[in-house]
Amino acid sequence: MNDMVLQKLETGLLTITMNRPERKNALNPEMVAGLVEAARRAADDPEVRAVLFKGAGGSFCVGGDVKSMAAGRAPLPFEVKMANLRRGMEVSRILHQMPKPVVAQLDGAAAGAGLSMALSCDLRVASESCKITTAFAKVGFSGDYGGTYFLTQLLGSARARELYLTSPVLTAREAHAIGMVTKVVPDAEIDAAAHELAMSLAQGPSIALGFIKRNINNAEHLPLEDCFDGEAIHHTRCSETEDHKEAAKAFVEKRKPAFKGA
Repeated sequence: MNDMVLQKLETGLLTITMNRPERKNALNPEMVAGLVEAARRAADDPEVRAVLFKGAGGSFCVGGDVKSMAAGRAPLPFEVKMANLRRGMEVSRILHQMPKPVVAQLDGAAAGAGLSMALSCDLRVASESCKITTAFAKVGFSGDYGGTYFLTQLLGSARARELYLTSPVLTAREAHAIGMVTKVVPDAEIDAAAHELAMSLAQGPSIALGFIKRNINNAEHLPLEDCFDGEAIHHTRCSETEDHKEAAKAFVEKRKPAFKGA
């Protein structure tokens, strides 16, 4: 078991925790390998219905371990460095594409590749004191882990250019005002708020939530007619699920539905 990435499954919710608090959860090769493994488990395990992605020690992730990068290790060939980076970036692709909702809990700092991974998630809950920045330009990098893609999709190319080229440090409130963050809560409430949101999704109509996510992902690159076809297929499939039947029954009986993810 990789002790730099912790996994806890409870009532359908898989909590993935980056666990290098002494380095503010900066990414190193071992942690990256653990994150890719955890993301694949989340996508493949039928017991996992939603994911909470967070960092230990009061910080989300400050990105790559710049201190380690500057330590003067023997340089690797270009092709090897690119292949290693591309393998690690799979964590963002898996979290973004898997048909299960993912909530990122942002506290302390979310920077560089850490912010990129947070942007790959479906929802982001930030603590009041969290600092958010692309950071790449300040350390001579162009960006990785999908950040330029996700930020452009989320906010448009003009805002993405501004945030990448000038690399401002945003407060949680500023990030929320422009749409980077879903919700901002007081620092003392961040654990409870993020967990409550993620657990509500884990206890929701899993098949429908997965199709909702797929529909929105389709809208990022498919033409209108194909998106219509996808919506029609997914809607029809949802109509045949036990969760839909339970929701309809609960509506008539004026009670909260008890979804089972089936």
